Amino acid sequence: MTAGRIQLSGSGEPIDVLIPAVDKDLGTLPHTIDSVRRMVRHPIGTIYVVSPDSPRIRAVCARKGCVFVNERLIEPLPKSRIHYRSKRWERSGWIYQQLLKLSGDRLVRRRHFLVMDADTVLIRPHRFRIGGKTVFYFRRWSQPEYFRTYRRLTGRRAKAKVSFVAHYMLFDRHKLFRLKHMIEARHGKPWHRAILDSIDRKRNFGFSEYETYGNMVYGENPSAVKLLPALNQPLRRSASSLTAAAKRRYARKYRSLSFHKRGVYSRGKRRLARKYRSLPIRRQGAHARRKRRR
Repeated sequence: MTAGRIQLSGSGEPIDVLIPAVDKDLGTLPHTIDSVRRMVRHPIGTIYVVSPDSPRIRAVCARKGCVFVNERLIEPLPKSRIHYRSKRWERSGWIYQQLLKLSGDRLVRRRHFLVMDADTVLIRPHRFRIGGKTVFYFRRWSQPEYFRTYRRLTGRRAKAKVSFVAHYMLFDRHKLFRLKHMIEARHGKPWHRAILDSIDRKRNFGFSEYETYGNMVYGENPSAVKLLPALNQPLRRSASSLTAAAKRRYARKYRSLSFHKRGVYSRGKRRLARKYRSLPIRRQGAHARRKRRR
């Protein structure tokens, strides 16, 4: 596929697609690309895969008809200048990839672009614009620190009673520009530096691009957003091991499957993540308030 060529996989306004990836995603990336083409009910413009200069990822792009983009072309700052780690965990690359997603407006040509995590596969049809509204897929649990960082960045409380971390999201270039401009005006520094400076470095889930953008858009005009449950299921197996029949069985209950590789976490931190995962959004706020009073 050449840049700008439209694949008629749906109706309505064409969208571009941005998939940040690294070599650890190679087992899932081809399936992610295929699922976008099969399950996204919009005309697909260009699919950009943003990655380090990896020959193996370049080969996937050539085989799948995507545009390979060296991440250094759109990075707001070099990965080597991000230091977000402790003795027990390393999250610098995780934050760097989020900054790449928020830099997608420097790359894509169409107003709306879908950001897909490279370890997630869609197994049901998806629409991201319905009746003039943006569709955000949601879950009911999140990390409390995401909302505290959002408030430090924007000066606003998150109004949504759900989480927008669904492993994919449709971005509007105009609204993304407005978010970054708002952050820069409030903090008097580049948006990416404000994000890094707002993170509590003692916590390993310090920021979410999806939670931040989603809450800004929803908070400004909830009536312009349609919320649908994400129904995502993580699996501890390879994407290539799933047969078509297995995908159909999962699709009876779920919209997408994720194949996370989180070896950068210690065992203790994984237990902490599961603890927060079991808490609904509104209870996390109360939990955080009790912690602050202690």
